[in-house]
Amino acid sequence: MLDKYLQKISSELNVAQRSIKAAVELLDGGATVPFIARYRKEVTGNLDEVAITNIRDRVNQLRELDKRRDAILASLTERKLLKPDLKAKILAVESLTVLEDIYLPFRPKRRTRATVAKEKGLEPLAKLIFEQGNQDPEKEAEKYINKEKKVKDTGEKKAKDEKEKTVKNVAEALAGARDIIAEWINETAEVRAKLRELFFDKGKFKSKVISGKSVEGTNYKDYFDWADDVKNVPSHRILAVRRGEKEKILSLRVVVPRDEALEILKNYFIKAENLCAEHVTMAVEDGFKRLLSPSMETEMRVLTKKRADQEAIEVFTQNLRQILMAPPLGHKKMLAIDPGFRTGCKLVCLDSRGKLEHQTTIYPTSGEQKARLGEHVLRDLCNRYDIEFIAIGNGTASRETENYVRSIGLPDDIQIAIVSESGASIYSASEAAREEFPDYDVTVRGSVSIGRRLMDPLAELVKIDPKSIGVGQYQHDVDQHLLKQSLDDVVVSCVNQVGVELNTASKQLLTYVSGLGPTRAKAIVLYREDKGPFKTREELFEVPNVGVKAIEQAAGFLRIRDGLNPLDASAVHPESYHIVEKMARDINCKVQELMKDEEKRKQIKLDSYVTKDIGLPTLSDIYEELRKPGRDPRDKFEVIQFKEGIEKPEDIYPGMQLTAVVTNITNFGAFVDIGVHLDGLIHISQLSDKYIKHPGEIVKLHQKVMVTVLEIDLNRKRIALSMKSNPDIAQ
Repeated sequence: MLDKYLQKISSELNVAQRSIKAAVELLDGGATVPFIARYRKEVTGNLDEVAITNIRDRVNQLRELDKRRDAILASLTERKLLKPDLKAKILAVESLTVLEDIYLPFRPKRRTRATVAKEKGLEPLAKLIFEQGNQDPEKEAEKYINKEKKVKDTGEKKAKDEKEKTVKNVAEALAGARDIIAEWINETAEVRAKLRELFFDKGKFKSKVISGKSVEGTNYKDYFDWADDVKNVPSHRILAVRRGEKEKILSLRVVVPRDEALEILKNYFIKAENLCAEHVTMAVEDGFKRLLSPSMETEMRVLTKKRADQEAIEVFTQNLRQILMAPPLGHKKMLAIDPGFRTGCKLVCLDSRGKLEHQTTIYPTSGEQKARLGEHVLRDLCNRYDIEFIAIGNGTASRETENYVRSIGLPDDIQIAIVSESGASIYSASEAAREEFPDYDVTVRGSVSIGRRLMDPLAELVKIDPKSIGVGQYQHDVDQHLLKQSLDDVVVSCVNQVGVELNTASKQLLTYVSGLGPTRAKAIVLYREDKGPFKTREELFEVPNVGVKAIEQAAGFLRIRDGLNPLDASAVHPESYHIVEKMARDINCKVQELMKDEEKRKQIKLDSYVTKDIGLPTLSDIYEELRKPGRDPRDKFEVIQFKEGIEKPEDIYPGMQLTAVVTNITNFGAFVDIGVHLDGLIHISQLSDKYIKHPGEIVKLHQKVMVTVLEIDLNRKRIALSMKSNPDIAQ
């Protein structure tokens, strides 16, 4: 089955057939994308994660096509409709859309106007008219007129059926024949293909505000009278207008030049100039209006939605990768604050591994006496727990809390940072949080999450549904199955790229390690709690329900710091330990010396260790790991401070220059935090003095940028910003 896909996928993805076959066989055997990309380079021809993922997805698409093809063939065979020419057509199809077009005339239908006409015996009349000979349609139609039969003692249903089968007059007979012809026209695959092309090339989306909805639909003001080409409509616009339609604010249509559509149909179906041809023309016009146009409109909506979904998901996955791979602060003794006005600021103290040591609440904005008491509490906690860093959530009262903390005279070596709270409330109410902190309420759990995500964003954010992290574009409007798969791919990729500390990782983090999943992750945590820290990777074989295959997949991505074997702290896979041991023996030293001594490593000649199974790609990876064992691929952490005195939107004005931090990237621009509790937008046209295709060419998440305020719309809660050298500022 796989062999028939190889040539097609190879030409589409420009990847050697041998590599595709190897990758698919590994995937089918249970190997994960990160494992194949990292530890099976020789087998796949050094394919990276992107190529392997593309191969996996394309094979799955082709398998789904074959599955549908088989179902159609089985249905046609069962109903004795599968003729040799039809079977050949179906077997040759390479597109699901075309496959469905071919199957359309044979698909079991609900009752339609055409089926009603057929029940009345009008199909022969329809065929005669459709052939467009010189017969008189009205005279031919007279043959099909029949009076309603009187049914005695046969029950109400039979009487109704007999009534529905009657043809009262010529007009009714001709109308029924045209209904049948209209359905034939709609089911002609070649015509559908031509109309599909017309709708795509010349179709336009048009949206209007629904009468009486203009006030409540302010957010959709740009779409109250909007039109755009089906072919080129930006993904964010189609998702926005569809959301407006779903909320019953907007109406949305897809329209094409009617005359062009009818010309295509008439050129195909009208073969004469006579009375029969006139009826076929009427059927063409009816078939287009009632069947083909709505069908094509639906297809265009599905097509553009799918395209918009893919683009939105691509934006989301790029953003998610950046936020998960954000620079970690590392192991610091932390005081984390979830700020608030009325309910006060929830404080937690964490040790350098993120363990909760103390929690309390202060009220810095509830009067002078409580503010002074809060100062005393903060100083005492910083001294008692030897605090090195203070993390403040960026929600309500964050800037006020930051100013308060900076004003009380804490030691200069205690740094302060504002941290994104996105998803913290989701985590604090989750099963994972309840399991970890059963004796604390959601406010404590949220504060812990704020502090931990500064220490290690990846380790903390994997506990939260990626959709709740706040870096997506219309994430609740796109295909949820496709979104989940794409986001899971990103999380798995990031976790395995960084590596996981086996003795401290949470169950949630271990879940994303190649080959593990939730059940094995839980088993590892339980074993660790019962037996104590792992001393070697080899000890994984003693964990119940974690088999050989899972360990093969996971071991290289699990780290044991200060374990018995120094290689266990690296990304060198245990299956390659013997290679490193041979290298050490060959230069007469121990493995640990080889990892510490650059001069000894320089003596290694990688070519001499090449075998039929191990090539230079793997050997080069091993060498890099010996040079920097278990290195973290993420950038170094940087503290970013917003402009003092700017705490709310009313504090800013056009022309003001501010420090900003990129919080979200979309196709149309980048959102940034300027410290006023409302993110501003740098439209793509304002990101650079030169033309760019995507904001990602200029900015990345968490990047510090300087912006100029262009415009503030407090009613719509919008702040327009620019990164241009000479922006046009609204007056």
